[in-house]
Amino acid sequence: MQPFRIDIPKAELDDLYRRLENTRWPDEVPGSGWSRGVPVGYLKELAEYWRTGFDWRAMEARINELPQFTTEIDGANVHFLHVTSPEPDAKPLLITHGWPSTFVEFLDVVGPLTDPRAHGGDPADAFHLVIPTIPGFGFSGPVREAGWDHYRVARAWKELMARLGYDRYVVQGGDWGMMVSLELCLADAEHVAGVHVNSLVTFPPQDPAELADLGEAEIQRLGKLMHFDLELSAHLKLLATRPQTVAYGLTDSPVGQLAWIMEKYREWTDSDQVPEDAIDRDLMLANVSVFWLTATAASSAQLYYESLDRTNPNIAARLGGPWELTMPAGVAVFPHDAALPLRRFADQVLPTITHWSEFDRGGHFPAMEEPDLFVADVRAFARSLEKN
Repeated sequence: MQPFRIDIPKAELDDLYRRLENTRWPDEVPGSGWSRGVPVGYLKELAEYWRTGFDWRAMEARINELPQFTTEIDGANVHFLHVTSPEPDAKPLLITHGWPSTFVEFLDVVGPLTDPRAHGGDPADAFHLVIPTIPGFGFSGPVREAGWDHYRVARAWKELMARLGYDRYVVQGGDWGMMVSLELCLADAEHVAGVHVNSLVTFPPQDPAELADLGEAEIQRLGKLMHFDLELSAHLKLLATRPQTVAYGLTDSPVGQLAWIMEKYREWTDSDQVPEDAIDRDLMLANVSVFWLTATAASSAQLYYESLDRTNPNIAARLGGPWELTMPAGVAVFPHDAALPLRRFADQVLPTITHWSEFDRGGHFPAMEEPDLFVADVRAFARSLEKN
């Protein structure tokens, strides 16, 4: 394992700013707002802020305050944060990001999770924190061979935790991080004490009789899942089938990369008008910058191609489990996520649920949107493990 620090050459930043300044902008249908994608007026202003207002060097320095490392696992160069707690009895916690995210998603929760005493919390809730970057994403990319599906990532995390010397640990994840975490429970059941997830999806059963007595709130949740399938899932079909084609535009145009990710921050979060309603602007741009500066739009997209079943008309079906776990599972539900699980179906997906939380705010990126809620729920789940 080698210590790692981010140090982007000035020439690469200058190239980014030049490309932003020379962007060729598309036209748009007047008055369409966000209904057809990211509005030109909004993105022009944001791109100019990225060029002249966002301070990458300050963000780079903030990240470099955290212990970072790289190590080779199964042929991939894996970048990870390993932030140990000052509390000697802290519990190991492995957190995995999803798409379109990197470790940046968790910058605001590192301090409270590792050092609750310094953040007004109970020292007994402290964690030793491991936050790896999925191979192909950010500083773990690119990968140059096929086969890096979420099963393989889970096996890599098993090896990573073994190398770090953690015999018993808790795992957490949302989006693809949820998938990796659940597969890690199966791959390393002997060492995983419990799993906490957000963004759980429960697909409706095939038997219509099981839908007959759904309440109004449950029907609304199924409607949200249908809305995701019809309106918000174009990226899923595209990346699962032709990830290389879209990668040219994302790798050559920073505004293309920016729009690609900001659309998700707008549609999958608790935002009213613009993504900044839900997430700090600089934090979003830090995540976009990591994708751009590492040129990993293409390699990060391969996770969809490798993991999803292109022969199934419902291409996302493979995401629905079930997972025959042996350890306790916790589920956090944030109301503005892209899709919401139904509790009555959740036990068919995760049969060992012991902790279920429903919140009144937050969306797909809770560690960025509502870090206090995210931290509190992870802590509560970890405490519940001590009672089981």
